Amino acid sequence: MEVVQSSVLGRLLLPVWLWLRARYEYSLLARVLRGIAQAWSRACAGSVLIQFVTREGCLSKAWRDSGLCRILTFLLSIPTILLQKLYGACREAFENSVAARIVFAVVEETPLAVAWLMLVIMVIPFKYWNNAYSFAGFLLCFLLAVASGMRKRNFRLDLAFLGPWIVAFGAMILVAWPLSAYPSLSTRFLLYYVTCMLCVVVIVSTVETWRHLTRLMAFSSLALLVMSLAGLYQRIQGVEVNPSYVDMNLNKGMPGRVWSFYENPNTFAEVLLLLIPVAIAYMLCSKGWLGRFLGFFSAAVGCVAMAMTYSRASWVGLAFAAVVFVVLWNRKLIPFGILAALVVLAILPDTVFNRILTIFNTSDTSTNSRFPLYQAAGEFLQQRPVLGAGLGSDAVRQAIGDLNLFHGKDHFVHCHNIYLQVWCETGLVGVISFVGGILWTFKKGCRAVARATCDPVVRMTILGGAAALMGTMVCGLADYIWNYPRVMLIFWFVCALTLAGIRLAARQDGEETSAPVSE
Repeated sequence: MEVVQSSVLGRLLLPVWLWLRARYEYSLLARVLRGIAQAWSRACAGSVLIQFVTREGCLSKAWRDSGLCRILTFLLSIPTILLQKLYGACREAFENSVAARIVFAVVEETPLAVAWLMLVIMVIPFKYWNNAYSFAGFLLCFLLAVASGMRKRNFRLDLAFLGPWIVAFGAMILVAWPLSAYPSLSTRFLLYYVTCMLCVVVIVSTVETWRHLTRLMAFSSLALLVMSLAGLYQRIQGVEVNPSYVDMNLNKGMPGRVWSFYENPNTFAEVLLLLIPVAIAYMLCSKGWLGRFLGFFSAAVGCVAMAMTYSRASWVGLAFAAVVFVVLWNRKLIPFGILAALVVLAILPDTVFNRILTIFNTSDTSTNSRFPLYQAAGEFLQQRPVLGAGLGSDAVRQAIGDLNLFHGKDHFVHCHNIYLQVWCETGLVGVISFVGGILWTFKKGCRAVARATCDPVVRMTILGGAAALMGTMVCGLADYIWNYPRVMLIFWFVCALTLAGIRLAARQDGEETSAPVSE
């Protein structure tokens, strides 16, 4: 800011800005907006929704000190405990070894390894991608996390801050595989889920400072910038219109939809939806001009790329994520957000605006094709509501095909709704624990950002992650966002980033009693 103010442009624009600000402070518009903000704050203060979000439930209070949490944490941390005992017995040998000190320096930077891994995962083009890379990478990061606790007396792989619901969902994943109606079809999907579980455990357990959070956000913002620029380059090169992606009768003149490094424009839009709020949070909490520029530029280019995907569900999800972000950040900015939204709608290209108008048009072939999918999923759940078909879209597709439940024009791929799909795969307990886990994360995040003692970097990390998760959950009402394993991994990466921020906020308030302590 000081650099801008001391520049020639800053000296020219600063008097204009101060004049406009002085006129605005006493204008009718300012009084109206302040009145709306105050009324909104009073309404929110006593609302049932705010009380639900801010109140900590009995299960959440009991989970951390429960016997089940302690047992699961102990079992998961057995390799680390053995390594700690080995270090204690041979401490002098390790301390006097140059090679051992180098190894310790490497493994204790596990969050940096995760940041590089996620960058690579997000920018590899689809035709060169193999999901085995993700599994191998996070298995290695898990081993690094285990080894990183060797010199830390109280270090444990953290399940307490994952919460009871996410742990229950992970348990249901492990149960749904052997109980699958088609175990052979579910095996590879088990590896996808295990990769995501490793990602969450590693990040939550090893992120110990705000610098770890900023590195993870910086690398994800860089990945967002690279994939968004690739999408813009794709548009410049020209994209053919694919009739299977859009109803040409209702979207005349609409150009081809970009997909960047991903095979499908909806998939690309879902990745943008998850990363744009994180980039904005990084911009707002970065302490240097380079970080602010990276966050701003990546979010701006990402929004342009999002428009070019013409993905309606992701547009709605991003709008909802923006509302959540503003409400958690500063409710007084809501009127300004409404004005900004109206301005954006006014300047949107005709093709984008017309695409928005087709969201609730049931004659649209894309919208209309979802109803037979929902009907088939509903009929299947009536027959197998508790257990589901088993892990993976292949098992669900096979089950619905065997029962002859789908009667649409095309073939059944997935349910086009994340809640129905998760229910069909993991059963009733699975979908309840999944939704409960995301809501638990959101509630804990709201409580953390409301604390005055919360570090600004930690606070913005939680804000960006919580907004991205809630926006994606809204998008999931009309799309199955985990159809591609990479998108599922990025979803859980953002969830882990949010949980890591919540854990650091709790540590600042003295709530974490088992923080890692170096010997």
